[in-house]
Amino acid sequence: MKNILSPIKKRLVHTFSNGSEGVPQWQLDLAKGDDPGYHLPGSAVWAVHGSMSPIVAGIRTLLMQSLHPGALAGVHEHSNFREDPLGRLANTIRWIFTVTYGSTEAAENASRRVRRLHEAVQGSYSDNLGTQRDYSANDPELASWIHLAFTDAFLTAHKIWGGAIPGGPDAYVREWSQAGRLMGVEEPPLSETEMHRQLDRWYQSGELRVDSRVAETVEFIRNPPLNRVLRPGYRILFAGAVYSLEPRYRQMLGLAVPRLGPVTLPVRLATKLVLGVVRLALGRRGPSELAARERLRRLGVPGADA
Repeated sequence: MKNILSPIKKRLVHTFSNGSEGVPQWQLDLAKGDDPGYHLPGSAVWAVHGSMSPIVAGIRTLLMQSLHPGALAGVHEHSNFREDPLGRLANTIRWIFTVTYGSTEAAENASRRVRRLHEAVQGSYSDNLGTQRDYSANDPELASWIHLAFTDAFLTAHKIWGGAIPGGPDAYVREWSQAGRLMGVEEPPLSETEMHRQLDRWYQSGELRVDSRVAETVEFIRNPPLNRVLRPGYRILFAGAVYSLEPRYRQMLGLAVPRLGPVTLPVRLATKLVLGVVRLALGRRGPSELAARERLRRLGVPGADA
């Protein structure tokens, strides 16, 4: 089995780490630090982010975030996502795992680093009424949409394809609100109900939209420049992300769950099988979690060896 999965593991590690053949240094550095950090073993955040469901959630997040014209303008005008999508992916993974597993200092430094990079991401766009609107990646309102899309995607994907969440969905939303605050979100939701309430307000505000730029982005997300070994599995994971979307967002994005004539294909099961293969290839615990446990053992934190 190891020999069969070895090429898949190699390509997955290469993809998630932007070309690195081994464990990136920043992951090993999560063993450093003098405090437990914001999240601990047994937390909702560790349960969700330590599963395989975030792979689908990441795709869903990008689809959702593209619906905000300010967020999309920032990506198209200030990033090289077409030329270096794996670099952007690796940077996002670095921030997520550092906030999840790192010390308080590491999480805060990682968030400050991202916010510094965001300082240059600003400009203007035309809203749905034709009015010119300024945008800034560090604007609390825009950061709120990014945080909501992320939290909703990761929670939804885990509820479909992950295991139990300690404390339930509300615990995850509440715990991950700290990440929102680190990124400048002023009032991140503290419960699943409040998260949906805030998402409803965005949907009803008329600020979200679909245009040619969104269509271009969706097509790129559907067919990213992945190694041929990973493409068949990715097609299934993309279908899983579409499956997990609320119908109203699916309709806005012009997406549909794959069908064969009148029959809906078993996307949920197929996605579960692909995530199972990824789990077998990568192992139950990733290097970020293992490094964090090393730090927690050194600090004598209960549950570090669980």
